[in-house]
Amino acid sequence: MRRPTSLFVATRSPSFVRTFRRLFVSNSVGNSATEEEIYSTLLRRYAETSDSDHGRAIHAKFIKGSLPFSLFLRNHLLNMYAKCGDLVNGLQLFEEMPEKNVVSWSAVIAGLVQHGRPSEALSLFFRMHRDGTTKPNEFTLVSALHACSLLENWTLAYQIYPFIVRLGFESNIFLMNAFLTALIRHGELAEALEVFENCPNKDIVSWNAMLAGFLQFSYSDLPKFWGQMIGEGVKPDNFTFASVLTGLAALSDLKLGLQVHAQLVKCGYSIEICVGNSLADMYIKNQKLIEGFKAFDEIPVRDVCSWTQMAAGCLQCGEPSKALEVIAEMKKIGVKPNKFTLATALNACSNLASLEEGKKVHTLRIKLGTDIDVCVDNALLDMYAKCGCVDSAWAVFCSMNDHSIVSWTTMIMAYAINGQARKALNIYDEMRLKGVQPNYITFISVLYACGQGGLVDEGWEIFSSMTSDYGIPPQEDHYACMVNLLGRAGCIREAEELILRMPFQPGVLVWKTLLGACHVYGDMEIGKRAAEHVLNLDRKDPSTYVVLSNLFAGFSNWDSVGRLRELMETRDVKKMPGSSWIEIEKNPSFLPKFGGFM
Repeated sequence: MRRPTSLFVATRSPSFVRTFRRLFVSNSVGNSATEEEIYSTLLRRYAETSDSDHGRAIHAKFIKGSLPFSLFLRNHLLNMYAKCGDLVNGLQLFEEMPEKNVVSWSAVIAGLVQHGRPSEALSLFFRMHRDGTTKPNEFTLVSALHACSLLENWTLAYQIYPFIVRLGFESNIFLMNAFLTALIRHGELAEALEVFENCPNKDIVSWNAMLAGFLQFSYSDLPKFWGQMIGEGVKPDNFTFASVLTGLAALSDLKLGLQVHAQLVKCGYSIEICVGNSLADMYIKNQKLIEGFKAFDEIPVRDVCSWTQMAAGCLQCGEPSKALEVIAEMKKIGVKPNKFTLATALNACSNLASLEEGKKVHTLRIKLGTDIDVCVDNALLDMYAKCGCVDSAWAVFCSMNDHSIVSWTTMIMAYAINGQARKALNIYDEMRLKGVQPNYITFISVLYACGQGGLVDEGWEIFSSMTSDYGIPPQEDHYACMVNLLGRAGCIREAEELILRMPFQPGVLVWKTLLGACHVYGDMEIGKRAAEHVLNLDRKDPSTYVVLSNLFAGFSNWDSVGRLRELMETRDVKKMPGSSWIEIEKNPSFLPKFGGFM
């Protein structure tokens, strides 16, 4: 055991006990207190404040024999070591103890669990059982169940449960909640629900444990469970509201979300940060940005997660300019952005194609240095690509220490959307040489690159390799890329034949792609068939009517153009006006703000 030399010296002073006694008395404890009471109180205080240095000083005094080292004091010392995380000294003290009781075992087991050593905690628990001299109590069993919840082997919890039954602790709600948590953390939601339903004295922790389980594994069942909870008269707490609102955000259930918000107001809770974030997120996921900002403004202390969530919400609701304003305000009040903030800011810049704002975020990313991971650099790549700065994107790519499949795919698409198809294919080849397996999105990017460059042979080869080399069956997005490739090359009939050979029902995307090619090459026959398929699938899509009308107009078939426009009016189909983002004198305001004609 590590011996505290300097603290040994401190304990040699005759005033050591008197000093501690004065400290003890100053805390309203009578002068008649024994030394055992004094030292137990001090050790308890050191455990609460994680002051292991002073705790070891008392241990040193015990070792010198200055005090009677009773089991009571040994247990307090054990508890101090366990709470402070000094498990080396704690375990050695435990092993040297001539006598142990349930408090001794429980203190060490709890300490091991608390400090991330659940496997050792369970080993000690089962050793206690084999030893046979001490029976576990409810505190021992709670720690053992917590250890089970942290380990991969979910059956261990069932090995602990017989002890609960045998010792008559089935009605102990703390144990039942720990058992519930262990089951839920291992995905055994049905078993957890059965235990929950059979529990006669459920408390709010029990309900919250089940809510957390539904949120993780079956959030579609969460509204029903919430209704059951309110129906039984259980008063929710902040954790309850945060869990339910998070689930409703995932479900985009605004109606029930409004009811939960009303219940939150009725309960009179102040909006804690976790509840406020969940409430704002619920409104954002339902495209209610104004209400989301109201919930955000009511949070008394907002952290970086709160601000980043609101910025991401603006982005999700089609307001990238507003997202940048939120992040700017966050920085202004001194909240340090994290990697998610930067990724959100870069995505906003990508949506706006705002190179100047993107460069500012890049500067911030450089300042944060190693605190940033590959996700931010991928967003940086995407921003430069969408702003047309392929060289800058390539420079970022080359500077990255780690390239994920997203990095490679983004770089391929960067060259593709900027008309450098051959370079995109070179990146694809380099990626494969490095042993990185392409995924679903990678193939979309590389097939799109072939379409941009008119590389028909290469496109067919890559399309065929999806199944033969990588076991990825092409989906509609990949077929649309091939139809685009063939259509751009003027192979309209071959594109139609490919669609008709698809192993599943073709969707709107492939037929619209074919229709666009027919418009470019003036293929009326196939164009009409493609438009018919699109309108059978989506009769309200305005772009199909417009492209088909333009195709008719190209052949001066004005009667058909007129009939098509009448059909649009009959079906109440309206053409959406086009819009563009414009940056004026590097001002972060972009026009038009709500779409429409300039």
